[in-house]
Amino acid sequence: MTTEISHISVQYTKTIGRGEQFGPGFNYPVYVARGQEGIMYVLCRGTEFRPEGVRVTVCTTDEEYISTFARGITYQGPHEHNMDDGSLVWPTSIALDKDENLFISDEWLNRISSFSKDGDFLGKWEERTGTGDGELDRPSGMAFNSDGDLLIVDSGNHRVQKFTRDGKYISQFGSYGNGDGQFDMPWGITIDNLGYIYIADWRNDRIQKFDSNGNFVMKFGSSGSGEGEFNRPTGVAVDKDGVIYVADWLNNRLQIFDENGTFIDLKTGEAGLSKWGKDKLDANAEMWGERDRAQGLEREKDFWGPTGVTVDDEGNIFVPESARNRIQVYKTQSPTFAGPRL
Repeated sequence: MTTEISHISVQYTKTIGRGEQFGPGFNYPVYVARGQEGIMYVLCRGTEFRPEGVRVTVCTTDEEYISTFARGITYQGPHEHNMDDGSLVWPTSIALDKDENLFISDEWLNRISSFSKDGDFLGKWEERTGTGDGELDRPSGMAFNSDGDLLIVDSGNHRVQKFTRDGKYISQFGSYGNGDGQFDMPWGITIDNLGYIYIADWRNDRIQKFDSNGNFVMKFGSSGSGEGEFNRPTGVAVDKDGVIYVADWLNNRLQIFDENGTFIDLKTGEAGLSKWGKDKLDANAEMWGERDRAQGLEREKDFWGPTGVTVDDEGNIFVPESARNRIQVYKTQSPTFAGPRL
């Protein structure tokens, strides 16, 4: 039996990133995967007008740039483009296996591509568009379970499918609707330390929890802008204490809940200039003056369309904002419980 969390402290620590097509920076970042030794893999979706911005940026949590890999499609003519191995069109999520290989979902190609942590292309699942077992329609969030199987949110098919690491279909759960265990364009996924599965049920404006076999356990949230309500939640993460974090996309905020789905707190953004941002301004002194003259700069701190949320074992919370090409980072302290936690 567990008891309700009476208090939790979540504090802003830093902002990472700046808008760049190449090199140190991000271009429409949609997901953060945490590797070992402070490494971050940031999935940049880019835009349809600048496909070269599609990539994975590798850096540290201290904003040390390491590399980029993967790439967007390259156009060869008005009706031709290159979708060779290692290319991405509309990437949506990253899942890391036990060896820190990256699996990347692509909702345009309906395929999964894999890379080593050094960016070497390892393989891909062949395109499998459709509604049958093992077929995909706009795959989005992904997560490996403790058995090494990959769970994929099959957004367009309103379900979650389970595969082996090499793409062999195992099982599925969910269907279209708004009842318990049903979905309407689900997006984000996470698996907690006990094996429970959490799904951001995007168009139903709620979070659903399932056991490791896909059996419905609970749900929380409804449509709205009040505390505990959602407007198209995109990401969900659970820390080692069972605290749940939800990226509330169109409400422009991060919401925090206890393991029973009871609202605790919310954050609307506290961003400042990143290290990379300051470096760029220092290299272009006239930009400091333009910044000083800019109106409405106080809104810079606010979240604008947070697209996901990731937590690590040290209690760091990473929230990517596509529209602002940055990641806001928060730190959580161990929560205070109202009574013994058994």
